[in-house]
Amino acid sequence: MTSIPGGPAMPAHLLSLARATTGFMPDDEGLALYRAACLATSLARGPLLEVGAYCGKSTVYLGAAARRGGRILFSVDHHRGSEENQAGWDHHDPRLVDPGNGRMDTLPWWRRTVEAAGLEPWVVGVVGDSSTVARHWGTPLALVFIDGGHGSEPAWADYWGWAPHVGMGGILAIHDVFPDPADGGRPPFELWCRALESGAFAEVSACGSLRVLRRVSAGC
Repeated sequence: MTSIPGGPAMPAHLLSLARATTGFMPDDEGLALYRAACLATSLARGPLLEVGAYCGKSTVYLGAAARRGGRILFSVDHHRGSEENQAGWDHHDPRLVDPGNGRMDTLPWWRRTVEAAGLEPWVVGVVGDSSTVARHWGTPLALVFIDGGHGSEPAWADYWGWAPHVGMGGILAIHDVFPDPADGGRPPFELWCRALESGAFAEVSACGSLRVLRRVSAGC
């Protein structure tokens, strides 16, 4: 599959901010995510939701699409960092550690990003455990973007918690899908395989490690 062709242009000031925000999403994948979210607002009803926000890079891409489509983006993250963000791991950033308690805390960074983007009317931060929030969620979603913890347990919990909430015709996007184990961890790839094998989702596009699928039938 290839990236979603064309589509609406992302506002230049938001694109510039997204590119400058601390995070791990390459420019081309961010724009592909924006296009996928714009597509979702044209295909399905309901809000958008991301799992894993970090400092707000993906939030800007998705929030820009939410604003354009007249939707709301719910951004779910406990903001304590995934396993790979903790001290001693390759993706640890000491700037994001709260000096008061020594724990990761990306919430202040995320809030500043959303404010700087002018997206506060369209973005709602949900601070808490993804699985806990998912168990109490009841609204069909036009898009779910899974980019939380990449360990097996948190990744599968995000999939089983949120994939069922994607409405008919809606979009399920999964980040860091690497078919070659040498390029990255396996859980996101396994989630993507499960979604396709279920018959509930069909792939729409791929850009780098981002996979975009559309719900075509019930189940997950």
